[in-house]
Amino acid sequence: MLKDSAIGLAAAIREGRTTSRAVVEAHIQQMERVNPRLNAVVQTRYEEARAEAAYADERLAELREKKVLEQLPPLWGVPCTIKENFEFEGTPQTSGLVARKHIINERDAITVARLREAGAIPLGVTNTSELCMWMESYNEVYGRSNNPYDPDRIVGGSSGGEGAIVGSGASPFGLGADVGGSIRMPAFFNGVFGHKCSPGLVPNEGQYPMAEGKVQDYLSTGPLCRRADDIEPLLRIMGGPSAAGLKPADSVDFEKLRVFSLSPDRGPRAKPDLLAAQARAVEELRKAGAKTQTVDIPLLDKGFDIWSSMLALGGSPSFAQMMFDSRNPLLPAMELWRLAMGRSTHTLPLVILSLLEHIPDLAPNRAKKFAGLGQQLKRQLEDTLGDDGVLVTLPYTEVAPAHGKPLFPPFNWVRCAIFNVMEVPSTSVPMGLNAEALPLGVQVVAAQNQDHLGIACAIELEKRVGGWVPPWTAPGLKAPDTSL
Repeated sequence: MLKDSAIGLAAAIREGRTTSRAVVEAHIQQMERVNPRLNAVVQTRYEEARAEAAYADERLAELREKKVLEQLPPLWGVPCTIKENFEFEGTPQTSGLVARKHIINERDAITVARLREAGAIPLGVTNTSELCMWMESYNEVYGRSNNPYDPDRIVGGSSGGEGAIVGSGASPFGLGADVGGSIRMPAFFNGVFGHKCSPGLVPNEGQYPMAEGKVQDYLSTGPLCRRADDIEPLLRIMGGPSAAGLKPADSVDFEKLRVFSLSPDRGPRAKPDLLAAQARAVEELRKAGAKTQTVDIPLLDKGFDIWSSMLALGGSPSFAQMMFDSRNPLLPAMELWRLAMGRSTHTLPLVILSLLEHIPDLAPNRAKKFAGLGQQLKRQLEDTLGDDGVLVTLPYTEVAPAHGKPLFPPFNWVRCAIFNVMEVPSTSVPMGLNAEALPLGVQVVAAQNQDHLGIACAIELEKRVGGWVPPWTAPGLKAPDTSL
């Protein structure tokens, strides 16, 4: 059951092939086995989850006796995890900021509430980067999270704890959020699926930090999951009424689908093993019936300038304001000195970002110029993809790097981030393991409100390539006991 999808586990529970108590206990035992090494789950709620699973089984027995099982919600009795920056009653919401260590949630974010109403049973909350604004999940509240395939490597950020615990097999799915790759990179580095949806498909309320202004459209709340079949039902549950317009993935006719790849490749230079995985993904979709072709999009080479300019002009929250309760540019510089002296409660990436966020203020015309180029890029993507096309590209330049390495160079994550300000959906899809037994992957980008195209490609590629590879099948990692 540690390999099954959430909807598969729900069906098994509903049909009496297993119980919620057995499913929850299996995942708790796996979490207890792996989390000391991963540090992915930062607060557990095992006893509450066990009690909720017992109730789920009791209620199921009642409805079975009355022959009204159709009254059960779709995730009845299935465990999951929640990113720590979401409101979730009784759990912390520090978002990795030491100044928020006292914060305990008194309510559920709307997406958390919808998952629980659908019958899901959260086992705990997961680690993030400080203020959810770096690609390595490390902070001075909880420490550093480690990759389930190699603990010396990163899990990504900011939904890195989610990526790691789902990738470890200890959670069927998790709730994440993405303003610059924060779902897709953790999904990629940990070998699972993740979806950044179109604006408005899933509400963002109940997070800290919370996006403001136009950045609300760049931020995406969505799932990370070990099986592609879960993406669509999870989006429908989390989106509620706003997901009514989501087209079904099974409506996609691959013989009418156009699949694009970049020629030449654009953005930060990617490693050969990932370029090979990308080529394989395109070829497998061709075998499924899709028409494949190449396209050149030179503006993607300016991805960081476009992303940072559009984010700055979009009314994004100030890092310095959240860190120091002031926008004084001297404070980040002083904090950098404190960090060098070992006296800071902040992490180096966030201090650097709090310094860099002042650049658009110093050069407003430059920011407007690149925001204008961003609008050109958006129109080019819309014209290219239409309502029947996807772009298969890479979420990062290499497989999960060693801890600390993403700072040198620091902007390779723009391969994901550029599609946030383009306001288009993107699905992270695992593509097996490389020679070092580390996850490979691609992201499949579609035009706005065409989320079903990327989801359909994820499902098809899982069938053809295999999808998530449980890390205990990799060399040197022990298989869990699943005899519960």
